[in-house]
Amino acid sequence: MQLEPFNLSLLDFLRRSPTPFHATRELADQLQSAGFEPLNEADSWSLEPGGRYFVTRNDSSVIAFAMPAVSNLAEIGLRMLGAHTDSPCLKIKPTPERVKEGYFQLGVEVYGGALLNPWFDRDLSLAGRVSYIDPQGRLAHALVDFEAPIAVVPSLAIHLDRGANEEHAINPQQHLPLLLSIADKNHKPELRTLLLEKLRQQGDAVAEVLDFDLYCYDTQPPALIGLNKEFIASARLDNLLSCFVGLQSLLQASAAIGQEGSGQDQAMLLVCNDHEEVGSLSSSGANGPFLEQVLERMLSGGEDRQRMLARSVMISADNAHGIHPNFSDKHDANHGPLLNGGPVIKLNANQRYATSSATSALFRQLARLENVPVQAFTVRSDMACGSTIGPITAAKIGVPTLDIGVPTFAMHSIRELAGSEDAFGLFKVLRRFFVGPN
Repeated sequence: MQLEPFNLSLLDFLRRSPTPFHATRELADQLQSAGFEPLNEADSWSLEPGGRYFVTRNDSSVIAFAMPAVSNLAEIGLRMLGAHTDSPCLKIKPTPERVKEGYFQLGVEVYGGALLNPWFDRDLSLAGRVSYIDPQGRLAHALVDFEAPIAVVPSLAIHLDRGANEEHAINPQQHLPLLLSIADKNHKPELRTLLLEKLRQQGDAVAEVLDFDLYCYDTQPPALIGLNKEFIASARLDNLLSCFVGLQSLLQASAAIGQEGSGQDQAMLLVCNDHEEVGSLSSSGANGPFLEQVLERMLSGGEDRQRMLARSVMISADNAHGIHPNFSDKHDANHGPLLNGGPVIKLNANQRYATSSATSALFRQLARLENVPVQAFTVRSDMACGSTIGPITAAKIGVPTLDIGVPTFAMHSIRELAGSEDAFGLFKVLRRFFVGPN
């Protein structure tokens, strides 16, 4: 795959994935199209040598893996890559409807550490998962995406808030309810009724909508921007970019397993968890049992499984803070990653990132083999450091782990910015990671 088609495929994936549910469906569809067999957690598994499989949980997390054709898992270990499907956003409340001053609005909660100011004055839509009763009385679930801009959070005019450009504290309860329409005096709209109509329009047989997980998103599509298209601008780059890169790396690396003359027999796994932005503590999050339970079914037995893990390596792929030209003082001068300067190794003395010198050296070796430049990031010593699924996963399964990512501006904004060369560079390194060199 070359740079331009890779980036166009990335933009399409981002556009089609407004929520973790949609992202997981896209990942699953591409895996199945590539020959990966879907598994159901409730069924008995019969994993074949050289088989390629995937399993989802909560419709929002996915694990895909490729078994070796000849080698013993306990003898070769796993090459594992982790990312996450969720992004900071506004989530619709369970009973969100309100009519105020003659306008129909929906109340929202802030999901994750969202940068809130950019959510004002954007053309917003709604998407997510809806649970309903079908005409036969059975409980069912479906994904929904309104696609069109149906909502907005209007700013207050500067004439009414003269200090807005100096200091503007946002109260999520008061200032973020969505504006959808002018209210009908004779009829109070209900979101469940709107969802029922939308589901019926897309062909789902629905008798009654019971509940939903519904998120707001910006309808402006992802784009290559800049004078020379140096940048990718999109919502949810953190961390759907890493999910896409991980998927493409896995698909290409696993295609040669067991093929005569390929010499490729490495076991490999991709995990994309939900709920990283809110702490990962859920059944489908990295701080839940999903990965451990899949590993146990890949290789049961205490000693053999421990031998496999002792020979395994995990890479946690999540975006890194690029040095901002307008705010360069927010970086350590020696650790300011540049967009299009290559993937970034993330380090922290207090284990907010899981990188060690040994795992960092492995990544540098892989990048050198692919002729991809590498950068390093550590937070200023007087600032707090964020974290990833890396330390969580390392602690739960006990494997050497590395935290990496592409440099990004405006992380956790409604629209983030990355370099148009970095995702492809990371793809080449991660593809190499899955197959070797050692």
